[in-house]
Amino acid sequence: MPSLGAFGFAELGHFWVYLSASPLLGLTLTLCAYLFAQWVYARCGFSPLANPVAIAIALISLVLALSGMSYQRYFAGAQFVHFLLGPATVALAVPLARQVPRLRRSLLPLACALLAGCVTALVSATGIALLLGASPQLAASIAPKSATTPIAMAISEHLGGIPALTAVLVIGTGIFGAVTARFLMNALRIESHAARGLALGVASHGIGTARAFQVSAEMGAYAGLGMGVNGVLTALLAPWLVPHLLRWIGG
Repeated sequence: MPSLGAFGFAELGHFWVYLSASPLLGLTLTLCAYLFAQWVYARCGFSPLANPVAIAIALISLVLALSGMSYQRYFAGAQFVHFLLGPATVALAVPLARQVPRLRRSLLPLACALLAGCVTALVSATGIALLLGASPQLAASIAPKSATTPIAMAISEHLGGIPALTAVLVIGTGIFGAVTARFLMNALRIESHAARGLALGVASHGIGTARAFQVSAEMGAYAGLGMGVNGVLTALLAPWLVPHLLRWIGG
């Protein structure tokens, strides 16, 4: 008579065979990786160094590498989570609407800060890449790194960059901002949740915004504003500004 342990392993094997043959595998893997990452994040006292997005990406990459599963097969299931990015982004308008009276009083400073942040992100990314010897194609791929992924990939393609590389750089920028923002802003003695949130949204888009919401609703609302407006400004300014930078600096 088989033992309970053998029965358990057999059932687990049947479950794996079922999952591996259906799109549910990608979805299940994504949810399990993120839940584990959130558990690690909580165990670490919600330290930004234990960013759950970075941990989940590392886990999923490890599983794909060890199992030999292709990204296309994984994404067949994970696309259900990807679809929710649109509604989640639109939902950011809810906490932002609660800050409308305050936003009206600070309209001019906010507009100046958003414009300065967008231009700084584009100029610094493109200029530093070119000065370090990057090709124009690579610099064009790096330039929109602070915009949210769909916008950044479209801009990169328009500029002659590599959209897939841009997507990786966007995610890396978001994770880096979410991990380092608290330490940097503490060092600069920036205490205002509005200023912290706006900076996170402009520099680190969705991942930074998610981190801001973990701190306070006010910070999250301003981060959502920064992310949304910076995406629009980047789409408007990058096609004009980046080619000029490629000529002036790239020579």
